[in-house]
Amino acid sequence: MLLLNEAKAQVDSIAVSEQGVPVVLHRDTLFQIYNSVGSFSKEERASAISKRVAELSEERFFKADSVKVIENVQSTDVAYMDRVILSVTDMDAAQADVPRAELAALYASKIRETVVTSAEQNSLRFILIEIGLAALVLIVFFILIKYVNKLFQYIFGKIEEQQGKALKGLKVKNYEMLTPEREAAVVLAAMKFIRIITIFILIYILLPVLFSIFPWTEGYADTLLLYILSPLRKIGMGLVNYIPNLLTILVIIVVTHYVVKFLRFLAVEVEEGKLEVPGFYKDWAKPTYNIVRFLLYAFMFIVIWPYLPGSDSAVFQGVSVFLGILFSLGSSSAIANMVAGLVLTYMRSFKIGDRIKIGEITGDVIEKTLLVTRVRTTKNEDITIPNAMILNSHTTNFTTCSEQSEKGLVLHTTVTIGYDVPWPKVHQALIDAALATPDVEKTPAPFVLQTSLDDFYVSYQLNAYTFTAGKMAVIYSNIHQNIQDKFNEAGIEILSPHYRAQRDGNMVTIPAGYLPENYEAPSFRLQQIQPQVPQPI
Repeated sequence: MLLLNEAKAQVDSIAVSEQGVPVVLHRDTLFQIYNSVGSFSKEERASAISKRVAELSEERFFKADSVKVIENVQSTDVAYMDRVILSVTDMDAAQADVPRAELAALYASKIRETVVTSAEQNSLRFILIEIGLAALVLIVFFILIKYVNKLFQYIFGKIEEQQGKALKGLKVKNYEMLTPEREAAVVLAAMKFIRIITIFILIYILLPVLFSIFPWTEGYADTLLLYILSPLRKIGMGLVNYIPNLLTILVIIVVTHYVVKFLRFLAVEVEEGKLEVPGFYKDWAKPTYNIVRFLLYAFMFIVIWPYLPGSDSAVFQGVSVFLGILFSLGSSSAIANMVAGLVLTYMRSFKIGDRIKIGEITGDVIEKTLLVTRVRTTKNEDITIPNAMILNSHTTNFTTCSEQSEKGLVLHTTVTIGYDVPWPKVHQALIDAALATPDVEKTPAPFVLQTSLDDFYVSYQLNAYTFTAGKMAVIYSNIHQNIQDKFNEAGIEILSPHYRAQRDGNMVTIPAGYLPENYEAPSFRLQQIQPQVPQPI
């Protein structure tokens, strides 16, 4: 008893976290070894005891009553015939908090029971019973597979019957996303996938059941179940632990959604003119709303980022940095066009429907985006122009001139007429041509400018007002036609005369009203020149 008390005192000094080493027979744990003996560690003791018990289980004529407890001074031994299987020390008894002899008897009983059970399980009768159970399980499994396949074949037939009836396709407004045939195909594909998953689950359930029938494969059954149960347990615990973060993300998303919804309401009110903000134009409402919405969603994503699962992992951060570098290196021109698009929006250079001229391109604006502007020319050609190019060149807007000006847009064209035609006559013919043209305003009246006095002719520029900039090409064509008609009626030739230095025999180009009444054109002066005959040498 004194030795036992000393052993208990020694055990109390050992850390509570001390782990035992199991003594195992055919994956079945008999008991734990917690203490070392002499130079043998607890691991070596457990391994040696497991080996001796395994040798007992292989005895063909094992006698359970031959397993006895032998009391010694230093230990109590558990022996089979003349072989010692294990020794129970005072330290072992103190660890179990039971007398040494009682602990040894408990170990001996456990060894007898386990070895006898192992022998029964390995007997021919027991193996035949196990094979019969395995065959029964397989028969049940194949019956289940057969009826599962029949069930799904029945479902497949019903799906094909409902094509065009219950499965009428999927439409979003006027767009048919799924025809009845495609919808039926999608449902069939989903059901086939469910059938595969169902058969896989049945097989996965079958294997542990089969493994649990045979003692030597019983451990694999627990392992297979753990392959599914452990991930499911982890997923479940992960979802439960993630609920606070999920609620935080939902609150952030809901708040952002309603803020964006309120901003959209304000944008619509400003765009329709119901809400006026000094210095803020109506056509700024929609692009400003889009910019603010983008910034809000970007800010929302930044706030949500720390709450996302795996956001703090090195892989997640590495991928984010890699994508950021790719975006920054590969989108410099795109970003330049986006910035130019924002600048053009707030410059109000043009809007959709305006007739504009960018460089050598003239046409109507049909689309404005952050990256490009599309213009349809008078020849019905759609030209895409990057916004950065527009910002770096000059833009002429004909529509705003005609809409915002009280007088309208000034169309102008130039003709050159010789000095022999009186300029008032040319002016009147040009003005008459302009007034006879449709879409040319009578008030303010057309006017003519003499832009240059060239060597052989005068340049007359006709200027006329119009409010229909979209018909510029047609108006110019009509003006030119009317100029031809009015000049023909006035007896004016549309030409640009050129003169040589020889003026003999021709009248001067001064109009007749400015010449004397007795003016006559000078006659040609001819002089015969005698050729010189060379003198003989």
